[in-house]
Amino acid sequence: MLFETDLFFSNHFSFQAFGNAKTLRNDNSSRFGKYMDVQFDYRGAPVGGHILNYLLEKSRVVHQNHGERNFHIFYQLLEGGEEDLLRRLGLEKSPQQYHYLVKGHCARVSSINDKNDWKIVRRALSIISFNDNENVFVIVASVLHLGNVQFAADEQGNAQVTTENQIKYLARLLAVEGSVLRDALIHKKIIAKGEELISPLNLEQAAYARDALAKAIYGRTFSWLVNKVNKSLAYKVNKSFVFLGLLDIYGFEVFQHNSFEQFCINYCNEKLQQLFIELTLKSEQEEYESEGIAWEPVQYFNNKIICDLVEEKFKGIISILDEECLRPGDATDTTFLEKLEETVKNHPHFLTHKLADQKTRKSLGREEFRLLHYAGEVTYSVAGNVLVSECCVSLQTMCNSENPIINQCFDRTELTDKKRPETAATQFKNSLSKLMEILMSKEPSYIRCIKPNDAKQADRFDEVLIRHQVKYLGLMENLRVRRAGFAYRRKYEVFLQRYKSLCPETWPTWDGRPHDGVAVLVKHLGYKQEEYKMGRTKIFIRFPKTLFATEDALEVRKQSLGESHTAAASWTVCFVIFFFNCFQIAVSLSWWRGTLGRRKAAKRKWAVQTIRRFIKGFIYRNHPRCPENEYFLDYIRFSFLMNLKRNLPKNVLDKSWPTPPPSLCEASQLLRQLCMQNMVWTYCKRISPEWKQQLEQKVIASEIFKGKKDNYPQSVPRLFINTRLVPVIKYDRKGYKARSRQLLLTQNAVIIVEDSKIKQRIDYANLTGEC
Repeated sequence: MLFETDLFFSNHFSFQAFGNAKTLRNDNSSRFGKYMDVQFDYRGAPVGGHILNYLLEKSRVVHQNHGERNFHIFYQLLEGGEEDLLRRLGLEKSPQQYHYLVKGHCARVSSINDKNDWKIVRRALSIISFNDNENVFVIVASVLHLGNVQFAADEQGNAQVTTENQIKYLARLLAVEGSVLRDALIHKKIIAKGEELISPLNLEQAAYARDALAKAIYGRTFSWLVNKVNKSLAYKVNKSFVFLGLLDIYGFEVFQHNSFEQFCINYCNEKLQQLFIELTLKSEQEEYESEGIAWEPVQYFNNKIICDLVEEKFKGIISILDEECLRPGDATDTTFLEKLEETVKNHPHFLTHKLADQKTRKSLGREEFRLLHYAGEVTYSVAGNVLVSECCVSLQTMCNSENPIINQCFDRTELTDKKRPETAATQFKNSLSKLMEILMSKEPSYIRCIKPNDAKQADRFDEVLIRHQVKYLGLMENLRVRRAGFAYRRKYEVFLQRYKSLCPETWPTWDGRPHDGVAVLVKHLGYKQEEYKMGRTKIFIRFPKTLFATEDALEVRKQSLGESHTAAASWTVCFVIFFFNCFQIAVSLSWWRGTLGRRKAAKRKWAVQTIRRFIKGFIYRNHPRCPENEYFLDYIRFSFLMNLKRNLPKNVLDKSWPTPPPSLCEASQLLRQLCMQNMVWTYCKRISPEWKQQLEQKVIASEIFKGKKDNYPQSVPRLFINTRLVPVIKYDRKGYKARSRQLLLTQNAVIIVEDSKIKQRIDYANLTGEC
């Protein structure tokens, strides 16, 4: 089915090109989070789906760490793009020419074939019905050109564009006015109380604005690409279909330098951790209630206090960041940090250089703040956060674009509406809230991916790295919640089957209800009342040590049972083995006799059927081919061909040929011609050039003399020679006196010789006709 193969394959490569990049740990790392609903039919085959993407790592568009690359599509376009396409986009083959592609100092990687990947991406886009491929690549090219835009300060310190050629390229590619684009890059527009305020940007702010625009263009284009893919994956809803939701998102990130994107990623993980704990507690409580056991409150670290610190209205970090991005005046990273210190200075999970004690200040910069997450402390830098948060007001430039993809990516209503715009942080917060609603409606299962080492090597286990991941994945907190109540629970049947040998009353068998048998067993083992609870179908054991003691007792019991029964069981075992061997031999003999009989019967049945088919085919042999005679006709043809194979003519003079059946007369004639042609071709291939020339001359002589010369048949066996000397008689015209002469025939002329002297030479070329 096309949907199961090419379509999912194509979507996979489309996302890889636009959303994956080389990092220090992986050459093809996914740099965006996604939630996928996959639709399955009654056979279990995928027939449809829908994708929600979260938090594309847009900062990678403008900056890469050393040893890392930008998104694959940029390098694939430059390496594999056709000359005509690159010329229309104003691009050069070398990635070194573009500012956004050289930050990581590894534009080309030996393990990545960008040229070949480009062909795969083009094919993938065509399969999922992308009719505007080149428009997508126009957007990709515009991001590269935008990265090459440079600024210089005027006398007032305001930024001015110095690369007009790049502005011209961008204006043409984005289908906007060049002057409007230039002004948008060096000015900012703020809407306050319904009024628009425009102020110039300095060099640093202009560079941030340029990068913010590049990230916004690429980010929204990626979202548009996801929507296009969703249309190709759409399928009619059917009640018999099953949906499977898959969430693939970043884990908790702690780097040496953590900025706005790490803040969003870790905020997302805080919300997921909160959800996981709630769902774990919910499942625990539901199991307790279904088993009739009283629910006891579980003590655990509730990270709601951290989530509120980030998302609380008016007082949360995201709200404060919104205010700094959108308020009139000169908003900077420093004013944002000061506002944080003023608003949340008393929060136990928030710390800055100013609020820290003397010892802690050594590990905190003046442009940093620290949050104590559920997994541990993370220090964030505020440098660039106010401008990098990408206010939508900076995207008003795109509102008048004539590029169809730009118009779809940048909604005019959103950009021209006078209501308060949203920053990237607020947008992410809202999309994350919707994701939480989706996850709360599901029955979750969890897959935790743990990387054994950073060197991409097999059979290597880095304990420090593993401990770090276990801590920051929140696994220990989940275990604490699980073990806070009753750590072990098992069905009565399973528990009784395993430990029944520890009680004389339940060993070797228990004839009553499993519930009663377990009650007798735990009483014999001396379980205290606070150590276990008996549910409707399960036994719950509170402390691991209780279970460990039971396991130790079981091991001792196994050894004692083995020693006491070894001697008595030895004779029993011998007898059982002997009996089993005899029984096995008898069964084998019976089985073999039956097998032989079945084989003989099958052969007889086959022989009868074959004879019947042959006789019936003989009766219908003169009829057109039909089911009644096809076996007979095939057999006759096969026999003829095998006879022909054994009696093929040995040479071209051998005219013998087997008589074919009526149905193969035409085919036999064709085979005979092919056989003769093959022998002639083989014979001609073997003769020498001299012999070939003799044969050609014999053919010419046959055409001239055959039937016209009496002694011609006697001359046929004689070979032609290149030169022949013939004695002749010359008769004088007067007196007819005979004179002896020699006639010398060569390849080119006839020569008359008398006493070794040439009397006359006649070239063949001078002969024009008969005398």
